[in-house]
Amino acid sequence: MNPQRTLATAGRVLSQVRHDPRTIALLLVVPSLLIGLLAWIFSDTPVFATIGPGMIALFPFIVMFLVTSITTLRERRTGTLERLLSMPLGKGDLILGYTLAFGLLAVAQSSVAVGFAVWVCGLEISGSIWLLLAVAVADAVLGTTLGLLASAFARTEFQVVQFMPALVFPQILLGGIFLPRDQLPDVLRAISDWLPLSHAIDALQAVATDAQDAAYVGGELLIIGAWIVGAVVLGSVTLRRRTP
Repeated sequence: MNPQRTLATAGRVLSQVRHDPRTIALLLVVPSLLIGLLAWIFSDTPVFATIGPGMIALFPFIVMFLVTSITTLRERRTGTLERLLSMPLGKGDLILGYTLAFGLLAVAQSSVAVGFAVWVCGLEISGSIWLLLAVAVADAVLGTTLGLLASAFARTEFQVVQFMPALVFPQILLGGIFLPRDQLPDVLRAISDWLPLSHAIDALQAVATDAQDAAYVGGELLIIGAWIVGAVVLGSVTLRRRTP
């Protein structure tokens, strides 16, 4: 892998996104609007204080998964990836470049979502706001890398959407948003322990309530980071030049 080629790939992706205002709006605005809608729905109840941290994990994760997977698949279907890989550009350079580009977008997206939830919607955070932002960014990058991995196995944009029930919905149901994970049946609790979104939600809730120390949150971040690295490596191995 070559750092210059990786950075060049990231720059190309960011340039493309910069000229697509709808994608920018989807990435930066939609998660905050959805969080604001939930805060409005539960404005006279304590529900938003309970589920708010989980929503900071959920909405950016889903948006980054969709945008990254569809963007990568579209470039493969149009032959762009085939042309790029015919040059002195390895699959690792390509995947890392996409991860870096969308990772930077994830930083911006998470910053907007966290700021909107805390300072506009009034989500109370007992712990460090910076630690909350760090977990939110890691969660959004996780959605990016899983989207890159999903795009390697899809042939059409519709098939990417079909990965949602397989890869995303189980993590939402078992992540502790609807029911605390320690109250799940033993088998489902064991499954949820292996799902990365569960650890992101746990870490965000721990920071929001200041129920755990920084070492616990750091351990959750290490688990999320391991999933990110694994998805990048597996995505590099399974990436195809062109969709048949």
